[in-house]
Amino acid sequence: MIARDKYLKELIATKNNGFPKVITGIRRCGKSFLLKDIFSKYLREHGVQEKEILMIELDDDKNASLRNPIELGKYVRRVTAGNKMNYVILDEIQRVYTIVNPDLVEGKIVLAKKTDTETISFVDVVLGLSHEKNIDLYVTGSNSKMLSTDIVTEFRDKATNIHVSPLSFEEYSNYVGGSKFEALSSYMQYGGMPLAAIKNEEDRKKYLTGLFETTYFKDILEHNKLMKTESLDELCNVISSCTGELLNSGKIANTFRSVKREDINQQTVDKYIQFFVDAFLLREAKRYDLRGRNEIGALRKYYFLDTGLRNARLNFAYSDEGLLLENVIYNELIYHGYSVNVGTFDSVEKDRNGKSIRKTNEIDFYARKGNRHYYIQVTDNIGDAKTKAREYRPFFMINDQVQKILVINRPIPETRDENGFTVIGAVDFMLRFIK
Repeated sequence: MIARDKYLKELIATKNNGFPKVITGIRRCGKSFLLKDIFSKYLREHGVQEKEILMIELDDDKNASLRNPIELGKYVRRVTAGNKMNYVILDEIQRVYTIVNPDLVEGKIVLAKKTDTETISFVDVVLGLSHEKNIDLYVTGSNSKMLSTDIVTEFRDKATNIHVSPLSFEEYSNYVGGSKFEALSSYMQYGGMPLAAIKNEEDRKKYLTGLFETTYFKDILEHNKLMKTESLDELCNVISSCTGELLNSGKIANTFRSVKREDINQQTVDKYIQFFVDAFLLREAKRYDLRGRNEIGALRKYYFLDTGLRNARLNFAYSDEGLLLENVIYNELIYHGYSVNVGTFDSVEKDRNGKSIRKTNEIDFYARKGNRHYYIQVTDNIGDAKTKAREYRPFFMINDQVQKILVINRPIPETRDENGFTVIGAVDFMLRFIK
């Protein structure tokens, strides 16, 4: 069993808090496994009787009748009747269909249309059951019906959202065992989707490539009522090849035109990117003015939630390890609760003719968590003087009291160099330093 201790602790901390727990995340990242195996085991080991745990898998045909929201609510209340606390897990809650309020249609069950306003849906069932004093409710759902924007809209201030990501590097390396450095190389290439972690190399590639075609794109098309896939598919490839670059919709549209020789406007680019973000495939890192102390501009970087999925878009042919490490480090910082931006600041310098010019400088990440503030540069190696000078240059120029860290894709311990900068191997940084 792959341990998911971070999420188990979140479930334990929110147990019996009076709100339904809505477990969200990209498909196949282990949401159902977290509840049905890990959390249920914890409950049994801590005194909860088997009869006090009700698990309903709504994608199972034997539970087809419970996809009716009225019947689901009745069934759960009947089974859990009594004074003891019951822990109810509803898996694939999106399979519950939306109906017109039966009181308005002579008690009949009528599937709701988009234009119907008096309806009963899975949201009503979840909120209704959560009001029962003897029910502690946990629900999961697929991305086609439960994207990030939906959760915010439907359950604002009425539910506890626990967002699950693919395996972190620590979870992955603990599972595969062996050398942590070798595990990092594999993790950068194939990511942390749980089912990918247990497959051999060739099967991993097929699995990750297939996820886009059979699952993620299908969800996005269904949810956003899109008919064509070609532009969406190609735009995903463009973003994959530009991962870690400062981008805006205009630049992406220009890149798309140069690759596909066809027009796509900036509004469409913005809309499609938001589809990917809402489906938990992409995260965006906005720029932050390190001197003005505020987020700025339309330029931002996009990182994949999972590097294996990103590499699958490029047929595992793009092997820039520095870029992949940057993506991994960004995800790990987010996983450990940091707020992360791309750090920028302007400087005035002389050109070759001695003329003063304004130049924008960039630091890979400005990460904050409580009192911990870091400037972080990520690189594959600093073996040559030119690379080292390039990575250190913004540290020298910003010259403030924030701790400056260079993360290297090498198995080295943490050191402090002659400039007072922290130099640390990526494995040590992720498994110890940022915790």
